[in-house]
Amino acid sequence: MTHLWIDQPDALRSHLVDLPERVGLDTEFVRERTWWPVLALVQVAINDKVLLVDPTVAGMPEVIAELLRDSSVLKIMHSPSEDLVAFGHTCNALPAPLFDTQAAAALAGLGAGLGYQKLVQAALGVALEKGETRSDWLRRPLSPSQCEYAADDVNHLAALHDLLRDKLHELKRSAWLEEDAERTLRNAGDDSLDPWPHLGVRPAQDFDAEAQIRLLRLMRWREVFARERDLPKNWVIDQPLALQLSHRPPEDFTALQKLLDTTPKSPRKLAKELWAALTTALEDEASMPPVRRDGDIDKKKLKSLQQAVADVAKELDLPEGLIASRRWLEALLENGEWPDALKGWRQTLLAPRFAPILG
Repeated sequence: MTHLWIDQPDALRSHLVDLPERVGLDTEFVRERTWWPVLALVQVAINDKVLLVDPTVAGMPEVIAELLRDSSVLKIMHSPSEDLVAFGHTCNALPAPLFDTQAAAALAGLGAGLGYQKLVQAALGVALEKGETRSDWLRRPLSPSQCEYAADDVNHLAALHDLLRDKLHELKRSAWLEEDAERTLRNAGDDSLDPWPHLGVRPAQDFDAEAQIRLLRLMRWREVFARERDLPKNWVIDQPLALQLSHRPPEDFTALQKLLDTTPKSPRKLAKELWAALTTALEDEASMPPVRRDGDIDKKKLKSLQQAVADVAKELDLPEGLIASRRWLEALLENGEWPDALKGWRQTLLAPRFAPILG
């Protein structure tokens, strides 16, 4: 395929007239110093050409959004979760309908979590270069090797789509992929902050209730502060310091300042905001769910559920983690309700096996 550099919105719009039923789509982004991924390049494979689109140009995100929102065109992508965040933030649009070749390969029995290069090699017998994986995609102009690498990321998506579509149709799993794609887009479209971010901090499982409440206050403040200022969360306060302040809170603001002065990479300039976050009660903190202890889950039931998943996976010749992860099973046991990730075709498969276990 030939590739074309597109740095004018009108030039991109001219290529989006009379589009085929499907296009290959990928992005390159940078997320080292920001909360949101910075969209640096968008690759669009249309028939026998690849458009290398510069999304940093004024007016370009709006034209890209026109393509993303065109429901008559299938967008073929590979493992697009981070790309969706970048599209949503920069273009205020998501690529729908979506065909994820990584998810399709897993459902087709080719293996879970396959990278694009490995999948192209396994499915099409084509070896791709990996030289620009850590490249600076915000540089201008891009080097010839960068352009070649970026074009390769979408060159083979149409061929992968055809092969995987036919395989899933043969296995009667096409609807499964469509369900998962809709869930992926739905999750990407929900940019609300996690109301209980402390739950993911497993070292806090041995904290008492008051310490967990302090941790919740810090985690919520960190997420809001980082998001509003487009900063990485750990640049605001890292997890070890948040755990330390929650577990052994300073007696007063002066003690906090002294602690920050003696702690490497601590947010000294944010001392006032940090103290306010640590000491200000949240309206809903009384209803805070505690961090789950390792022994809180019925291990016998969990093991039985995992065995049921293993049985189903073996029958379908699919990876167990694709059917149901341990985390999803723990959520089912903890809440007594099927988590969203297990609904749809997974629940249809698993509910009859789980019924005797769950009671």
